[in-house]
Amino acid sequence: MRALRVGLVVLLSQGLAFAARHPVTRAPSGLSWTAPGGAAGSAPWGIVVLLTILTLLPSILLCMTPFVRLLVVFHFLRQALGTQTAPSNQTVIGLSFMLTFFLMQPVMLTIQQNAIAPFQSGSITAMQAVDRGAVPLRQFMMKYVRQKDLALFLELAKQPRPARSDEVAMRVVVPAYILSELKAGFQIGAALFLPFLVIDLVVASITTSIGMLQLPPVVISTPLKILLFVMVDGWNLLVGSLMKSFY
Repeated sequence: MRALRVGLVVLLSQGLAFAARHPVTRAPSGLSWTAPGGAAGSAPWGIVVLLTILTLLPSILLCMTPFVRLLVVFHFLRQALGTQTAPSNQTVIGLSFMLTFFLMQPVMLTIQQNAIAPFQSGSITAMQAVDRGAVPLRQFMMKYVRQKDLALFLELAKQPRPARSDEVAMRVVVPAYILSELKAGFQIGAALFLPFLVIDLVVASITTSIGMLQLPPVVISTPLKILLFVMVDGWNLLVGSLMKSFY
């Protein structure tokens, strides 16, 4: 979350710098500003759009990126290993955030070229920039959304099945994408649990058979699970598999 706050501060500073480069001028018809290229717009609307984006940025990060799947998988891994606080929540969130940034960088570059840069130059309005920026996000989410989840929200929205994927509304794509990512995260987490569950069962059966009841089985199985995870280079295998699942 600290990295998220830093990102918000950076975006706010960029918005203030842009406002400083293009000062507001007063016209007889009201408050207006003239952007480079001769495009005129409403200064209050620009501020509203900027503040709205900053407010919705955490929700966009959670709901429209691979952040949810990565965070769920790392949480399941920590539970499977039996280490309740190692790695810490800050480490897990930071790792998920950086991997999300790595995966979303091509999409962010496309949004920068198609929406942000034309808006800063004054060639398009704020609403046109939002519409253009939504196109790469929709294309990214449609690659990983399940047809079953998409059909569910199309039915709830009482919308006909579209002929093309770019005709699906964002209010249908976003919740369907969230459900698909949660399902994928839980599937990977369940697969991670199986080998460690076998170790727990073996250790518990051995300690019970020899009558070692004074020592909990988890005390013995946790070092064994950590040792197995380190020996197979688990972090490299897990992160590599997660990243390859998005390509």
